[in-house]
Amino acid sequence: MNQPLVAVPADKRFFDRYDWHATPHQYLEALVAAAGVLPVVVPAMGDRIDLDGLLASVDGVMVTGSKSNVHPSHYGGDASEKNGPYDLDRDATALPLIRKAVERGVPLLAICRGIQEMNVALGGTLATEVQDIAGRMDHRGPDGDHDTRFSIRQPVRIAEGSCLAGVFGAGEIMVNSVHRQAVDRLGPRLIVEAVAPDGTVEAISVKDAPAFAVGVQWHPEYWASTDENSAKIFRAFGDAVRAQSTRRGSYSSAAE
Repeated sequence: MNQPLVAVPADKRFFDRYDWHATPHQYLEALVAAAGVLPVVVPAMGDRIDLDGLLASVDGVMVTGSKSNVHPSHYGGDASEKNGPYDLDRDATALPLIRKAVERGVPLLAICRGIQEMNVALGGTLATEVQDIAGRMDHRGPDGDHDTRFSIRQPVRIAEGSCLAGVFGAGEIMVNSVHRQAVDRLGPRLIVEAVAPDGTVEAISVKDAPAFAVGVQWHPEYWASTDENSAKIFRAFGDAVRAQSTRRGSYSSAAE
């Protein structure tokens, strides 16, 4: 059996005197080791990519976290330097890819920036600099090395009857949520899957989605090899991707 393929839209970054299309290693490692699938990094080239053709060739989509934020022009927000940095090339690739994946029933997992892209792509808005909003926690994470910054320290409550309740069970789990922005107005096709103690939306899913379509604000990729809850979401996504691969194989066989 061929290994199922998962499309991962890249960031566009400039360093070492070159423009690079890249994604952090931890996300790719979690896809391979925890989900059991093969990531395919998709360059941030916007409408130059045949996204329909891409989605006909892969079995899932994962949208990663990033240092950059969704440009506020996509949701009517304040496009100030304070709310950056931005990556317009990634926006032009990931936002339509998310919409098309949902429309086609291709399994989708969106993490950190990814959940924010998911909400914007499906008609929602973002709250910027959440730590400055009265009554909200500081979700940016503690100072220190990456292990400290991404330590599992924050509770979130999983909604009863939600998609993630089927993964974790309903109730409280501990996660490593690290972010400055968050879901504000929820897109009309979305439902809240989990919230932080201050009410910040920490996970969403697509109503009546034909396949797994979930976004989480925390970072399960970072501890997927050692934390059971982090691994669970990748295993659930991997199972959905394999189911899609089986369906796609059946469709291909029928077409032949």
